Amino acid sequence: MESGLLSWIPRLAGHTVVVLGDVFLDEYLIGRATRLSREAPVPVLELVRRIHLPGGAANPARNITALGSQARQVGLVGADPAGTQLRALLRAAAIDDTALVVDPAHTTSIKTRILAEGSLRFPQQLVRLDQVDHSPVDEAPLARALAQAVVGAQALLVSNYRAGVVSDRLVATCRELARAHGLFLAVDTQGDLGRFGGFHLVRANLPDTEATLGQSLKTEDEIQRAGVNLLRELVAQAVLIGRGGDGMSLCVPGAYYHLPAANRTEVYDVTGAGDTVAAVVTLAVIAGASFLEAAHLANYAAGLVVRRLGNAVPTPDELRWAIEHW
Repeated sequence: MESGLLSWIPRLAGHTVVVLGDVFLDEYLIGRATRLSREAPVPVLELVRRIHLPGGAANPARNITALGSQARQVGLVGADPAGTQLRALLRAAAIDDTALVVDPAHTTSIKTRILAEGSLRFPQQLVRLDQVDHSPVDEAPLARALAQAVVGAQALLVSNYRAGVVSDRLVATCRELARAHGLFLAVDTQGDLGRFGGFHLVRANLPDTEATLGQSLKTEDEIQRAGVNLLRELVAQAVLIGRGGDGMSLCVPGAYYHLPAANRTEVYDVTGAGDTVAAVVTLAVIAGASFLEAAHLANYAAGLVVRRLGNAVPTPDELRWAIEHW
C-alpha cells in the first residue's frame, strides 16, 4: 500500500478544480498573558502577532494549489478592506479569484481567533469571534461566475459552510454543469446531506451525519449502516464520514472501510482538516485513484495539517514523509 500511495503524489498535480462555497478571512490574534484583568477574572494579553489566512471554502482551494493543481475560487466577498485582503491572500496562494463575486451589499465574513502564547509549544485558543453576513445572497451573479469557471475544469468541489452561498438553486446548477462538462462533483458539507443527491462524493463529519439522520451513531455497525443508506439515498459513488480522532469511514457500492487516524499523538489544531480531506480525495480521484486509495492519501494529509496552527496545507514532500513514517 505504501509504495502505491507514494506513486499517486506527483499525479495530484496538473489538474483544475473549481471550488464553490462560503469564503472567510481567518484572523489569528496571538498575545502573551501578562496579568489578570482588574475588570474581570480574565487574562490580559499583549498582542505579539496577527496572522491572516484564507478560510472557509478558500481553504480547500489552498490545499489544491499546494499540491500542484489549479484552484478556481467561486464565492462572495464584500467591497470592503477585508474582501480586498482576502483576494490578495488568494492570489498569493496561486488561487484564481476571477470568479469571486464582489457584492457591495454584503460584508466579507471574518472569523477571529484569540490565542494566548506561553510556555507551551503552541498558543492556546481562548475565544473565537465570527462576523458573518447572513443577509440574502444574490444567486444570479454566482451562477454566472460558476458557469464560466467550470470551463476546462475536471472537478467541482462544493464547500458548504452554511453561510448562504450554497443555495438550493446553486446546488442544482452544480449538477447541471457537472453533467454538461463531465465534471467529478464533490461536496464537503456541514449538515444537510440530503441536499446533495446525485453528487459523486459526499463528505461530512460524524456529528453532521448524525444530525442529518436524526440518530446517534456509536458503533461501527451503526456507522456502516448509515453510510450504506446514505450512499443509496443520495445515489452517490462514495460517502466519506470524518470521525476526528477515530479516523474516517468510507462507504462505496459493495464495500465499507474504516481508516484509523494516521496521526493521533501530535494533534494541536483540527481547524481545516476536513477541507484538506475533501481537496485531496477530489484530486486523487480525478487523477485516477480509487476512492480507497484517495481516502488513505487524505488521511495522511489530514494527519499533517492538525500538527500546525490554523488552516494549514500539506506539501507533496510532507505527504511523502507521512506515508513513509506513519
